[in-house]
Amino acid sequence: MLLIAGTVPVADFPLTYGAVSRDGDDLVVAGQSLACTQGTGAMVSAALAVTDYLKLSPPQALLAGDIGQGQGSRVLYEYLIERISKLAPEVLALHYWLPDMNLTRRLCAALEKCPRRPLLIADAASMYSAKAAGLALQFDIFTPDAAEAAFLADPAATHPAYVRFMTYNDTERMPELIKTIHAQKNDAKLMLVKGATDYVARGGEIIAAINEPDVPLMEPIGGTGDTITGMVAGFTAAGLAPHEAAIIAARANRMAGYLAQVTPATRVGRVIAQLPAVFKQYLCQWSGVCTTGGVE
Repeated sequence: MLLIAGTVPVADFPLTYGAVSRDGDDLVVAGQSLACTQGTGAMVSAALAVTDYLKLSPPQALLAGDIGQGQGSRVLYEYLIERISKLAPEVLALHYWLPDMNLTRRLCAALEKCPRRPLLIADAASMYSAKAAGLALQFDIFTPDAAEAAFLADPAATHPAYVRFMTYNDTERMPELIKTIHAQKNDAKLMLVKGATDYVARGGEIIAAINEPDVPLMEPIGGTGDTITGMVAGFTAAGLAPHEAAIIAARANRMAGYLAQVTPATRVGRVIAQLPAVFKQYLCQWSGVCTTGGVE
């Protein structure tokens, strides 16, 4: 089972847990509608595209509203801390919540009590709290963008707004930054650094660089990094190794943007809508997934 947890920027969105389905352009979780836009909604939607295509059980989503005041974030942390052993997901993907080092430590301690520790993925602010709490090495996959990678490399920063390495946003210097992150012990077991070139790295060494098709107009579209993380979560839940899931997700995201013929005004939902066509044409070529129904 794949469980995705994160906040949505809606003040009165209640704590919600359940299987994800689609209703037109929106997602539905336990009767609550969620827009397929940037952030957690885009991540969940991309994961659902993977599980739908492979005819697997849909992701479970744990959501709460938070507009930056922290109440919804704390509710999510506490729900997971109290129930993660019973929920027993095979893959747990964490997205945006207000970083809290103490609650992150408690969650990681709770994960150790699971009958089988889930594969643990972090994007956005869940990476911030993991790094700030000194727990990055307990995570299996981080999916930072270039600015977030700069944050992971800075031993003094507790938030990306306070990094000293912003000049490393340049693709040519990203390999150096990846080595710095590893030296600081702020990388997960695998990292997918998203940008003009997507880098998959393990132990500070780049094992894949994905830069085709080159679709620069995807860069200003909110949510196109979240879709990559959602696909990584979906493909690992389907049984692919983390590095395979990362490479395929990066390739699929680029190809979906290319097929969508994006402009800076394109909404991320249009990119996500291309994913089934991308999977149909390329997934067998890129992986061992040549039929719907999981990994052969």
